[in-house]
Amino acid sequence: MERDLGLTPAQASRRLVNEAEAGTRAGRLRNALGDRFAGAWLRGATSQELFVATTDAADVPAIKAQGAKAAVVKRTLRDLRAAKRKLDAAATRVSTRDTPLWYVDIPANRVAVEARSKAAAAAFVKAARLDAKSVGVKVTAHRPRLLADLIGGDAYYIDGAARCSVGFSVTRGAQQGFASAGHCGRRGARTTGYNNAEQGTFQASTFPGKDMSWVAVNDQWTATANVRGAGGQNVQITGSVQALVGAAVCRSGSTTGWHCGRIEQHDTSVSYAEGRVDGLTRTTVCAEPGDSGGPFVAGAQAQGVTSGGTGDCRSGGTTFYQPINPLLSDFGLTLKTAAAAAAAPQDNTQAWTAGRVYEAGVVVTHAGARYQCLQSHQAQGAWAPTGTPALWQRV
Repeated sequence: MERDLGLTPAQASRRLVNEAEAGTRAGRLRNALGDRFAGAWLRGATSQELFVATTDAADVPAIKAQGAKAAVVKRTLRDLRAAKRKLDAAATRVSTRDTPLWYVDIPANRVAVEARSKAAAAAFVKAARLDAKSVGVKVTAHRPRLLADLIGGDAYYIDGAARCSVGFSVTRGAQQGFASAGHCGRRGARTTGYNNAEQGTFQASTFPGKDMSWVAVNDQWTATANVRGAGGQNVQITGSVQALVGAAVCRSGSTTGWHCGRIEQHDTSVSYAEGRVDGLTRTTVCAEPGDSGGPFVAGAQAQGVTSGGTGDCRSGGTTFYQPINPLLSDFGLTLKTAAAAAAAPQDNTQAWTAGRVYEAGVVVTHAGARYQCLQSHQAQGAWAPTGTPALWQRV
């Protein structure tokens, strides 16, 4: 509330109290007014003003007695909702592409339509058999859209059948999308998201030889720098620096979630039944069907997308990933990354905090000592400086 509503902590607290209390008063008045009730609303920085509308001026004293301000209007709330239902019914018969929003506007005591043009709004209102004078119209170029984020490790479906996992969010110019495995889909295959919403189309796919692909998504999806980590907590990706053999690496997938292990070899060739793939990295991380395409991460650095392997996450196994940097290079993509923390002042004032992204060279304090970051990463609870010498050096 301080950020978005410009309130002080005291004002925010007062607003919450006022809103809870006002809801009780409005409910009482609604019951008292019955069919004459025409809605209630709040105004003021701390919601200090409660307005209650009625169609009968004789109700004004009763409204004021409850500490509310009265508004005498023409249409009851029941009338307004009936008009809204007519718009709902019209929407089943005519296109609403140019009239994407309609609602009951209680303070204005009318139904309203937001449209791309006055003509579109007029046609929609006419189809609903409503009096045009009783409907408010707002012309706007904006159209509501579903809001869904691309997060590495989440499921996606190919042509309504196979399932794979999102790797890393990428962009190509202004186009957003995500990287995944080539064997997940051919160019032109269509995808839906974890929520079964229309998502995108494979723009390029290489398999065998390499195991890489990328999907361009529609405007319902937003590329993020996040990968689904342990316990559903997001890990933010800050780059794609290749980790050394022997380094710890973790994988996220829609079947088995978050699992970790070690990098065993880079530049590995694997002969699958479907063909040979070169340039893979071998790990001790387990995986299962459906995890394909999901992200491998070392700290906050993207490493690659899951290709294939042996074993499972009950008995253990070996998994190979397609390195991310060749994928980005081949397809001309840019990895979506989070902004790393700015270099900290060397004055012992910045305390280490789990969840923050730290850049190599940043100095923090933890447990009464000063530490300098050795590798860029997102801090997690188990990676405190005192017990993670691979990431932090005491200074």
